Amino acid sequence: MNRTVYLPKFSDKRDIEEFVDKVAAFERGEIGAEGFRAFRLLRGVYGQRQPDVQMFRIKIPFGRVGPEQLDAIADVADLYSRGFGHVTTRQNIQLHFIKLSDCEALMRRLDEAGLTSREACGNSVRNVTACELAEVCADAPFDVTPYAEAVVRYFLGHPLASALPRKFKIAFSGCESDCALAAIHDLGFVAGSRDGRRGFKVYVGGGLSTTPQSALTLHEFLPAEDLSRVCEAVIRMFNELGNRQNRARARIKYVLRKLGEAGFLAKYAEFRAAVDAENPKSLTLPDRLGNSPASPVAGGVSPSNPNYLEWRASNVIAQKDERYKAVYVKLTLGDITSQQMRALARALDRFGDGTIRLTVDQNLLIPWVDERSLPALYSELEAMGLGASGIQTARDITSCPGAESCNLAVTSSRNVARAIGEELTQVDANPGAGVSVKVSGCPNSCGQHHIADIGWHGAAKTVNGTTYPMYQLHLGGGVDGAGAHFGRQVVKVISKRVPNAVSRLLALCEAERQANESPAQFFRRVDPKRVVAVLGDLVAKEPTLGDELDVGASTGFEVAIGAGECAS
Repeated sequence: MNRTVYLPKFSDKRDIEEFVDKVAAFERGEIGAEGFRAFRLLRGVYGQRQPDVQMFRIKIPFGRVGPEQLDAIADVADLYSRGFGHVTTRQNIQLHFIKLSDCEALMRRLDEAGLTSREACGNSVRNVTACELAEVCADAPFDVTPYAEAVVRYFLGHPLASALPRKFKIAFSGCESDCALAAIHDLGFVAGSRDGRRGFKVYVGGGLSTTPQSALTLHEFLPAEDLSRVCEAVIRMFNELGNRQNRARARIKYVLRKLGEAGFLAKYAEFRAAVDAENPKSLTLPDRLGNSPASPVAGGVSPSNPNYLEWRASNVIAQKDERYKAVYVKLTLGDITSQQMRALARALDRFGDGTIRLTVDQNLLIPWVDERSLPALYSELEAMGLGASGIQTARDITSCPGAESCNLAVTSSRNVARAIGEELTQVDANPGAGVSVKVSGCPNSCGQHHIADIGWHGAAKTVNGTTYPMYQLHLGGGVDGAGAHFGRQVVKVISKRVPNAVSRLLALCEAERQANESPAQFFRRVDPKRVVAVLGDLVAKEPTLGDELDVGASTGFEVAIGAGECAS
């Protein structure tokens, strides 16, 4: 690489040495299976549905990576996994089918690039996410990235960060639209300002899973310098009051439900007063060395090429600095091959500021692209197999891993999500502009089906002794400046009929959406009875031969739910 790219590094070789020691102690019988399980989860090593292999979660704070990190992830994907990585809704990258004996070598290669898996799983403060546009958004009062990085460093190795009752998730949004979904997080921050002073609207107690809850507003405006005090107070409160007897009721949203809003705020005030009395220092913001945008690159596809124009219309957005554009790279179900990672790493030498962002919608963003470079960048992305258009359309589907690897999954969510995309590609180039489709393999909402315009979660139904894979339809969910609202459960659809159901729902929206009504507004207000009528035979017709097979399956459907180690 010819460019020097600054990126924060979070790894610590001592974490790897401790992991090696714990593995050896487990193999000698000095640590029991349960004790070792709890430890390896805290280091990002998570059991799969398949025996004797692991999922490995690489923690990518606020989703920012550069060439060095991409090369390292590509190397370990090739050497120890399946040759590709999976971008998650928490801006992590996951690798599957990893042998425990390979984890040390994998960790050491990632450490060379400053990457860690510490506290990526388990009862810990998980990866801190942030809006991928925070640095460049025209509507953002300031860039939240330095604050997100400071919070990452505050909690990484914090005395309580890996000993909580359950997982704890934090997000930063750069503007009032809440693109980072702060309102469904345990602790969420939305940037704002008052009288020229930086600060945040603070949310607490949000979450999805089987009982979704929109977060409570803890502070309408918190001065930025008080950020660490709020974080410390809330973590202490969760550590003391979280349910340690029942994991199903161990998130901070259940503390809120138990105490009620008034009781919760009163208890928070006690913890905050104790923290303030200790007079802790404010968060230390990182030095911003900055990365310069690359010079314009000539050549590439003709600016009048129809495919390029379609891609530019859907995947390219303006930045605060009008000379530059932010370019979305659409990934199919969050997957990116090692070959594509290496090609992207080389391209970052000539495009943007040398970095990319992983997005909460399982895509990538390249910021700081000179507008004159767009045809050349499109040509390179197309050659990599990453030139697809359709960002933020119904073809841009979010999905959890489902029964492909997850112990808790009922259905193969990735297969049905892929089938939806294929169905919609045949209908229209970019159908359902502005419509979000999200799929989970079970009710736990790792695919975030509760906050989709069209959401689906995997289920099962037995008819005359035969069990069929089904999906429950949720309509009209989302997150915006008013908080989170969750989709209404409408009807269940046999798995193989889901792609056609999505097509009909999009057609309904197109035909009956009122003037100036967004798709989100339409799906929130449409009468469920009207939806059932439009779906018609898809829900009224009895199962037929072949419906007992899940999408993409060649053998009969079987509900095989195992013991989940922790939710995604």
